[in-house]
Amino acid sequence: MNCVHKNLNMTDNFTSGGKPIVLAQITDSHLFADTLGLHHGHSVHKNLCKVLQSIQNTPEIDMVAFTGDLTQDHTEQSYQNFVDCVNNSGIKLPFYYLAGNHDEPEFLDKYFIDLPFSSSKCISHAHWQIQLLDSKSSTPAGYVSEQSLVALGKDIVSNKHQLLMMHHHPIDVGYFIDKHGLQNKDDFWQAIGAYDNVKVIACGHVHSEREFKKQLPNRKEAITMYTCPATSIQFDPEFDGVSALSKGPGYRIFYLYPDGKFHSNVIYL
Repeated sequence: MNCVHKNLNMTDNFTSGGKPIVLAQITDSHLFADTLGLHHGHSVHKNLCKVLQSIQNTPEIDMVAFTGDLTQDHTEQSYQNFVDCVNNSGIKLPFYYLAGNHDEPEFLDKYFIDLPFSSSKCISHAHWQIQLLDSKSSTPAGYVSEQSLVALGKDIVSNKHQLLMMHHHPIDVGYFIDKHGLQNKDDFWQAIGAYDNVKVIACGHVHSEREFKKQLPNRKEAITMYTCPATSIQFDPEFDGVSALSKGPGYRIFYLYPDGKFHSNVIYL
């Protein structure tokens, strides 16, 4: 990965006055070629458009990151439908993305070619770096390759706080999706443990909002891991398989402060 250095309009305030970087995470849209298609009874296209409009109507947000599983039916048209939703929302903010287990990376790169989309996977600001880490494998479960972990280490700048974003979760959440979580958790955490400045990990995939603390050896502070509600459906954790709760679509907002402090809110619509 090569880091892209971003200068936001608010950079002067951010570096001197303590204003945070504000990032919206969206995930797991599970779109169909048919915009009227339902996923477990929910209109996923309409839900995605609602979330994007909410982001557009929130002026404090500086950028958007999509953490995978765009498609449910694996059609190219579903990717075009996502792009159309973004364009119709009026969002002009930098829009980063990575692939989930349902996605074809080549389709993401084919359709996400025009602004506001950016293929950058490492975004560097004055005090923070945001890294989008590939966890897609040949199965629904996740795997972060040794090559990706080495590249991540090369990109990490020692004097900047780190937010890592990925699709698969490296901590079990306690329901069926764990069998499709990150398979090489031990390798992942061993690699991450070498970097004291990794503050936050943000995941998709679990269709639910969760927060965990991971204490690693030789670190003073635990790493915080957040999962993100889906724009499509929220999983029922009591059901052994895919079943949707009655909650509406959601997304997560991160506030990243110059001194390394952070907090996160979840928005449901």
